[in-house]
Amino acid sequence: MDRELALELVRVTEAAAVSSAQWMGRGKKDEADDAATSAMRSMFDSITMQGTVVIGEGELDEAPMLYIGEELGNGQGPAVDIAVDPLEGTNIVAKGHNNAMAVIAAADRGALLHAPDMYMEKIAVGKNAKGKISLDDPIEKTIDIVAKANNKRIRDLTVIIQERPRHEDLVERVRAKGARVKLFGDGDVEASIASCIPHTGVDIFVGTGGAPEGVISAAAVKCLDGDMQARLVPQNEDEANRCIEMGLADPRQLLTLDDLVKSDDAIFAATGVTEGELLHGVKFLGNDLTETDSIVMRAKTGTVRFIKANHHLDRKPHLLVKE
Repeated sequence: MDRELALELVRVTEAAAVSSAQWMGRGKKDEADDAATSAMRSMFDSITMQGTVVIGEGELDEAPMLYIGEELGNGQGPAVDIAVDPLEGTNIVAKGHNNAMAVIAAADRGALLHAPDMYMEKIAVGKNAKGKISLDDPIEKTIDIVAKANNKRIRDLTVIIQERPRHEDLVERVRAKGARVKLFGDGDVEASIASCIPHTGVDIFVGTGGAPEGVISAAAVKCLDGDMQARLVPQNEDEANRCIEMGLADPRQLLTLDDLVKSDDAIFAATGVTEGELLHGVKFLGNDLTETDSIVMRAKTGTVRFIKANHHLDRKPHLLVKE
């Protein structure tokens, strides 16, 4: 992929974040999601690439834009897979909570797992523990391994877990082991990334969440030289058959990072919508001036860029939402 594509994708996430942030705290999650999706779609049209959405807003008959299989870009340049979540955290934005983002992952054509919309077990860690973890290990063993890899006492180790009833036993086992638990509500892409960035203080991300978000997270983890494993969790026969149609002979096979993202040339871009531990949210500064905070990274070079930008909305009227 062309390296210029990385910065082009940031422009897309910035547009989605600015548009959706205008709905922050107003109790209208669908409007926030629609704003992000529309802005993202319009910006994709200007990018030199032959993109195909492999993870998006749904099938063609379920979503008007950014549906699975949709072609993006101007039809020239590199052929790439695109995974998008125009607004990771629709409820977060509607309620005015933290950690909502607009996110994109891109990789060479055929490189991203075409994950169906179902549950997925996941674990992610930073580069010190790369190659040392297994999703099949009990969490107590994983904590020992990661504590040693990160040169930490177990009581100083932090495991981030989504606050859901299905994780109650997992949370108690981590606490019984003596490690610290950090709970979060929605938005597990940021939680996955946090395990790979030392200054967040997070050492392990673990739990069951959405499969599409798992693939997007895997692209980011690969860019950060971390490690991730996953396993699809079909809830019924129809979901199991969808896994088989994807080419997985065993719907519950262990998926490594290279299964999730087959290429070593992946790009991840995100812009904060509301305040988060990784990125600041969109700020409206008055006089039509808006500030965004973004991250973009590329696996091939290992480059990670944090980008703070000011946008003059009077010169970008397409980003202003209509009420």
